[in-house]
Amino acid sequence: MRSERETAWSASTRALRAITWGGLICGTLDISAAFVVYGYFGARPLPLLQGIAAGLLGKAAFQGGIATASLGLLLHFFIAALATAVYYAVSRRAQFLVEHALIVGPIYGVAVYFFMNRVVVPLSGARKYPFSLKMMIIGVMIHIVCVGTPIALVVRKFST
Repeated sequence: MRSERETAWSASTRALRAITWGGLICGTLDISAAFVVYGYFGARPLPLLQGIAAGLLGKAAFQGGIATASLGLLLHFFIAALATAVYYAVSRRAQFLVEHALIVGPIYGVAVYFFMNRVVVPLSGARKYPFSLKMMIIGVMIHIVCVGTPIALVVRKFST
């Protein structure tokens, strides 16, 4: 029989592994998709990453070279881990998030997209772009495939 302490340790280890792997996988897929898709539209990786850092630093991020691009990449993975942590925390109370990961994951991706674009970005120092239905659809699809689904599947894997 496992002691309470061993059970708590096991649960925290599973949570940490889920959040770490979810953040890494989601972050890697999402930034890769951003480089490919936005690269197709002419964006270069360094300014794209600096644009993420601009959420904290404002326009000054674009003058910081590789340092602010690195900060942008770090922030990107932090946000991915935070999105995973939220899903993991809610899944402790709402077991259907684990049981139906392939259904709920894409919905979570859409929710993360709109939260980021309607709450986080407007409150940040990042540049605001005019609305584009085309870019919104692309962003939502990226978040379904590269954010919500992998987070839900990783959380499911580490929940058993």
